[in-house]
Order: sequence, then structure tokens, then C-alpha cells
Amino acid sequence: MNAETWSAIWLTARLAAVSTVILLILATPLAWWLARSRTAASRVIGAVVTLPLILPPTVLGFYLLVLMGANGPVGALTQAMGLGLLPFTFTGLVIASVLYSLPFAVQPLQQAFAAIDVRHFEAAATLRAAPWDTFRHVALPLARPGFITALVMSFAHTVGEFGVVLMMGGNIPRETRVVSVLLYDHVEALEYAQAHWLAGGLLVFSFAVLLALQLWRGKR
Repeated sequence: MNAETWSAIWLTARLAAVSTVILLILATPLAWWLARSRTAASRVIGAVVTLPLILPPTVLGFYLLVLMGANGPVGALTQAMGLGLLPFTFTGLVIASVLYSLPFAVQPLQQAFAAIDVRHFEAAATLRAAPWDTFRHVALPLARPGFITALVMSFAHTVGEFGVVLMMGGNIPRETRVVSVLLYDHVEALEYAQAHWLAGGLLVFSFAVLLALQLWRGKR
């Protein structure tokens, strides 16, 4: 592999790691609220969070590009704050990846929180535990399998993104060109040997992640 390939791999790993950390921070309170709320608002928010599962990635990428572009409201705000425009930057890639991978973090956590026996919370209430203490010392430890699943799936899904990152990040070497985009470049240039290496690597990585997750679940 040449320097260009290693740069794309490093950028992909960095994007997946940063996005996963942000996803777990955002998804934890959101999943907790979705698991316990029965309001119409929670149904609407739940549908919005799940939308990237069926929405074509290019559609999401297009609207993010419009919103964060020079004529979009988010773009106007970031320029007014002196941050410049986010499209075709690493920060823009992270934002797009977080939104696109959000259901892969929220759903496992929501299921884990919903599966906790309410008697645990009732026992905490009899001990006069504050809501924050109940969440930190009861809910979070019991939802540990959901956190592991969310972490693994969010990271793996971000590694394989293509449509969203291409729309938001473009194809700038060493800045926004991730592995999936480099693979597309090789195919377009009919460089099938290089494409095989990248495609095979992503295939092995994806299979290894899912197999490890299945083995871990089998041991529980």
C-alpha cells in the first residue's frame, strides 16, 4: 500500500473514532428518554432518529450540504461565528457521520434501557436515590451490553460510509478522502488490483466485527 492508501485508512479510522465518541455522548440521554417516554413527541423524534436507516445517504448528504453551504442557515451561522464553512472539511465529515450513524447508536441503547426490569428502579426509589444516582448506578451498568453493541456498530458503520461523506467531504486527498471514496476512485480508474485490496479489507473488517459481536453475545 502506498502513502495515499495509508492516509485514507488513517483518516477513516480517525473519523470513525471521533464520530463514535460523539455518538455515545449524544445517544445515551436520547435513548434513555425514548425508552421511557410514551408521548407523541418521543414517537416523532424516534422516527427522525431512525430515518437514516432507510433514507438514501446522498439525500441526507445533499441537504446537509445545502444547510451548511454558503447560502444555508447553518453556513451563515458558522461564517458569522468565524468558523468558516463546514462542507469539505473534517469537521463537516464528523457532523454528517454522526447524523447518519445516529440510529446505530440510539437503537441498541434504547433497547437496553427498555429491557431493564422496573423493580431495579423501584428498589432505588425506596432507598431514596436521586434520579441522577439511579441513572448512573443502576441504569448505566445494566445497559452495558447495549453500550458495547452501540460502540461496535457505530464505529463499523462509520468506516463503511460512502454517499454522505462524498457529498459533504468531497474527495480531497489527506483531508476528506476516506477508504470508501478511494475505493471508488480506483474502480473509476479501472485499477482493480488496488480496489480488490481495499474492498477485501473492508469485507474482512466488517465480517470480523459482526463475528466478534456474535461470539460475545453467545458467551453472555
